[in-house]
Amino acid sequence: MSPVNSPMRVQATDADSQPERTPQLEALYRNFEQQLLIPLWTEIGELMPPHPASTALPHLWRWKNLLPAAEQAGELVPVGRGGERRAIALANPGLGGQPFATPTLWAAIQYLNPMEDAPVHRHTQNAFRFVVEGEGVWTVVNGDPVAMRRGDFLPQAGWHWHGHHNRSASAMAWIDGLDIPFQHYTDAAFFEFGPDEVDTRQAPERSRSERLWAHPGLRPLTRLGPTPATPLLAYRWEHTDHALSEQLALEAGGDPVTVEPGHAAVRYTNPTTGGDVLPTLRTEFHRLAPHTATAAHREVGSSVFQVFDGTGQVSVGEARWTVERGDLFVVPSWQPLTVETESGLDLFRFSDAPIFERLHLDRSHQEGIHA
Repeated sequence: MSPVNSPMRVQATDADSQPERTPQLEALYRNFEQQLLIPLWTEIGELMPPHPASTALPHLWRWKNLLPAAEQAGELVPVGRGGERRAIALANPGLGGQPFATPTLWAAIQYLNPMEDAPVHRHTQNAFRFVVEGEGVWTVVNGDPVAMRRGDFLPQAGWHWHGHHNRSASAMAWIDGLDIPFQHYTDAAFFEFGPDEVDTRQAPERSRSERLWAHPGLRPLTRLGPTPATPLLAYRWEHTDHALSEQLALEAGGDPVTVEPGHAAVRYTNPTTGGDVLPTLRTEFHRLAPHTATAAHREVGSSVFQVFDGTGQVSVGEARWTVERGDLFVVPSWQPLTVETESGLDLFRFSDAPIFERLHLDRSHQEGIHA
């Protein structure tokens, strides 16, 4: 059935506004079809809705199911040229089988066996790794080896050489996040192979990037100026944990709360600009104290959350789940999100917010507060 003649297309608009389907109009529509033309009056309800209506759906992936699947892949699927990574993407059920978590975000569990290399390559897609459990893998970015441990956030800008090596006797899994769907739809992606082996012979406790950039509030003046992506390759859990704990401790001591009681949050930032770590991805960590509930919040753009620790109840649109450590869930654009917990809950979050802010399309709403 042609796009212009599809009854579903017409039904998406106000039927009273449609012209009578006369033989002359049918002939006009056939003429449009032959010339690859589509009239706006049959499409406007779909193209210009009163609010964002994402095709992506709220969805939850259970860590207790993801990890065994990754372990089985570790037994059956080799890592090397061709496949490059043993990464298993989250496929949103509303996106027609595409390996995308949302229309702009890609998320996957990656798994590396003991003494195994994920070979070096580079791509224009911006990427990061977040470790929910385990250690022993090193990622090497432009020759700088960086240790990966539980709670660490490891960003990696597009077009940087990178590979991974597991130096331990145990397998390890972590979460990858990239802007693959965004670059795929905009026809902007490039990819290039590097060496097959990952060199971790010189693997110091602190990477070069940390020695230069991991000093809170201080930046080296002997280096280049602002960069579009962060030069810091590891944001360590001990710093994230301490920052969140201090926010809640100050609140408990009577310090005024400006957002929500019992809700501490931090954003990972680029030390050269103070902005987001990557041009297309925003990353944050949220901690809810016991007996805390958030207000319903909507925003333009989508996000993916992973539970780092604790348990709680999450509502996204009409969906509601009880979540626990490792679980991942998707919040599509303009779907209301609420989170509550009795025991306390730690959440890692990444989103496409920088894209919409640069295009001046960002908008949010939280219980009477508009932005």
